[in-house]
Amino acid sequence: MRLPRPVLIATAAATAAAALLITPNGAVADPTPRPGNPVREGSGPSGGPSGGAAKASQDATDRALTAPVTELTDGTGTAGGTRGYPREQVLTPDPDNPADKSVKLGLTPYHAIAPKLNALQRLGDRVSVEIAGRSAGGHRLYLVTVTAPESTRQARAQERMRELIENAPAAAAKDSSVKRDYKTPVFFNNNIHGNEWEGTDASLELIEKLATAKDGSTTDLLAHNRVYFNITANPDGRIAGTRENANGFDLNRDFVTASQPEVRAMRQIAIDKQPALMVDLHGYVNGTLIEPTTPPHGENYEYDLFLKNTYANALGMESAVNGLGYTPAKDGVEPAQIPFRDQEEGWDDWPPIFTPQYMPFHGTVAAHTVEFPMAVNNDEYDELPVTELRRRSAINVAIAGAAMRASLDYARTHRASLVADQIEVFRRSVTGAAQVPVSPETVPGVPGIGPEDVYTTDFPRAYVIPAGAGAQRSAPAAARLVDHLLANDVRVRVATKDFRLGGKAYAKGSYVVDLRQPKRGMANVMLADGRDISDKVSVMYDISGWSLGRLWGATVDTVRSRTPKLSVPDRAVRAAAKVGYVAPRGTLRLRLDDAREIAALNSLLADGVAVRRAADGSAIVPASARGRATVLAKTYDVAFDATKAAGGAALQRVRVAAAVTPGELFALREMNFDVVPVSTAVLNAGFDWSRADVLFASSGLDPARLDTAARTALDGFLARAGLVGRGATGAALNAAAGLLAVEPVEGNPDANGVVRVVNSPGGVTSGAPDHGFVYAPLWFTDLGAGVRVEQSYAAGNPLVSGHWRVLEDGSGGPAQAAGRASVVSGPHAVLFGTEPLFRDHPKGQFPQVARALLTVS
Repeated sequence: MRLPRPVLIATAAATAAAALLITPNGAVADPTPRPGNPVREGSGPSGGPSGGAAKASQDATDRALTAPVTELTDGTGTAGGTRGYPREQVLTPDPDNPADKSVKLGLTPYHAIAPKLNALQRLGDRVSVEIAGRSAGGHRLYLVTVTAPESTRQARAQERMRELIENAPAAAAKDSSVKRDYKTPVFFNNNIHGNEWEGTDASLELIEKLATAKDGSTTDLLAHNRVYFNITANPDGRIAGTRENANGFDLNRDFVTASQPEVRAMRQIAIDKQPALMVDLHGYVNGTLIEPTTPPHGENYEYDLFLKNTYANALGMESAVNGLGYTPAKDGVEPAQIPFRDQEEGWDDWPPIFTPQYMPFHGTVAAHTVEFPMAVNNDEYDELPVTELRRRSAINVAIAGAAMRASLDYARTHRASLVADQIEVFRRSVTGAAQVPVSPETVPGVPGIGPEDVYTTDFPRAYVIPAGAGAQRSAPAAARLVDHLLANDVRVRVATKDFRLGGKAYAKGSYVVDLRQPKRGMANVMLADGRDISDKVSVMYDISGWSLGRLWGATVDTVRSRTPKLSVPDRAVRAAAKVGYVAPRGTLRLRLDDAREIAALNSLLADGVAVRRAADGSAIVPASARGRATVLAKTYDVAFDATKAAGGAALQRVRVAAAVTPGELFALREMNFDVVPVSTAVLNAGFDWSRADVLFASSGLDPARLDTAARTALDGFLARAGLVGRGATGAALNAAAGLLAVEPVEGNPDANGVVRVVNSPGGVTSGAPDHGFVYAPLWFTDLGAGVRVEQSYAAGNPLVSGHWRVLEDGSGGPAQAAGRASVVSGPHAVLFGTEPLFRDHPKGQFPQVARALLTVS
């Protein structure tokens, strides 16, 4: 299930009998939308599974950071598109694990999947298994393909047609071989939330049926389609019974950032296989929830094509699910619901962080979240009898199977129109055609379309990421952004000469993203500012703003020219140009404006290099460390320039005790800080504060719940060391310790988005972007003596994109935050009212936290 905001509207009231069978936690939808306190990566109120701080291991972080993005491997080392089907391989079994949480539910434990896939491959010539990657916890990710056999020549022909559809859609639309021979790709994604298990088992059952069925419909389906199954997208969570992976990440929030290897694997499947239809299987909403969604709808989609197919397929799934015969009285199962038809708002498809909201940017024209009904996780898992849990799981498996079979029926009977609509998505993109607003006329057969459903955008002509003298400060950020765009299959070109575009001069080496390309929606959804949609709906399901153009630290210019062809001397790039450099002689200077530069600094400090802080906030590195700097320049792609400055105070390696969310823990480790996770429970158990130089607190540490000894130890530490705090948790710790004389003011807890900020020179926000990110924003008033304002919310309405409303009493809105301090500091504390490390996403904000940690420690 998406979770966390319980805003669904049930289509039918549960009967008394159903109430006996169904517990309220995630099983029955709330009757009306309502805002709630935001829940970050975890399912608890402070970001962890039980409201505790993050505690993922360093090993899992290292795997997530270093896991490569590669071609799917079929055991031969052959690239995916060049070998025929079946692509069989014998999988080495995993050791039996009786602690696997699937066992109690009567479902397939992870260690049984490899033997099961080996057996399925032996059933005939329709089933193939490839390894899509490994999870943060090191488990294999299995991609199964079911299709009629193909020779190598036929497989190559399929790949040529796939590329034609994407790259030359006008030609593909006229190509008779595409209409006749192209196998429409269908993708089923399972178990992305680890404790929503049943899609995996339903897929294994369906694969077996498809492998052995002799009926004409199945034969026709497999002759004209490839059916792909991501067996478990989150094996770490499947085994542990957690929503998140081994790093504590909700993978269904990570697609725009792709910080986790599981998400990068799914991203590669989307690019390589180009599904026309996909279903993401979740739990638990009773009755079964089947997308399409309520408003607002992602403004970068070709939504008319998307809604046409997604609604039609939803009707088929609804009929199949209801046709199983489950009833509220007999089984506790409510009739299926389709949010677009049955609800007003609260289950939107606005952000590209969910699988079905990300896949359309790769050409998917029917994409669904399906939530089966019977809750078996969390409290239910612990409290219900095994027999009841297994009864519920069996119902969920049956419903997931019905939804998938109905989707295959739709794919088989609408194969030609699905491919034609995918071609049309790419045609509009490469030609710069306008979007078609949804209406009863443009999407006939879909009821209830109104003005509230119309979301389109004015695509710019291009984006430019400048190079040259004025862009040196953001060079590492620009390289990271370009590589991220390329990884998402966005085409980027680099100027081979100086040029002018949109009335502005740019230097050779600047990057150009021409929006007339197949993945224009992907490019724009990442680089555009986004939109303030506060007045469009009363509540949003998750984040509403995410702009990489504003939050990732690189300068990104928007070009609004209408010229049919860009007159830029350029060439295509496969990777960003390296910016790593070390001056050949003399003392070195390392900027600290980017997370990679912070990581390089921390590596130097860990090696005992005597680094000093310069007046401008950069790091001064002695010439004697040139050899180490050369290694780090290559490792982190950062520049060590020559300087004559001697520097001031010495910088020291900082050991951080971190009571933080999983995303923040991951970001700290990404910057190479020495981190030990802590929480209320850890401190009450007796924490050795000599292991830390500074406390970073944002989640899972409540001073009111500390015992006397733990509270005394914490007070003693804060009196001699320092605190970096974020949000309400950080502000509460500051108040308890009496470090900064400020009054924290909490904004609307449901607010989030990209905001304009004003940074003060020479402090922890020096060199920071003029935009930040907020989630449950905070600001500070009544500043006492010695309190410095490091950053403020901009005047007027600081919200650029997102959703931020006033509360019912008129407080808590962006107008109340305008001009107020968002980051404050003193000799031993820095407090953030913004979210500079949120879900490892706003990369350009990371150095603010790093500077704070280095300053107060």
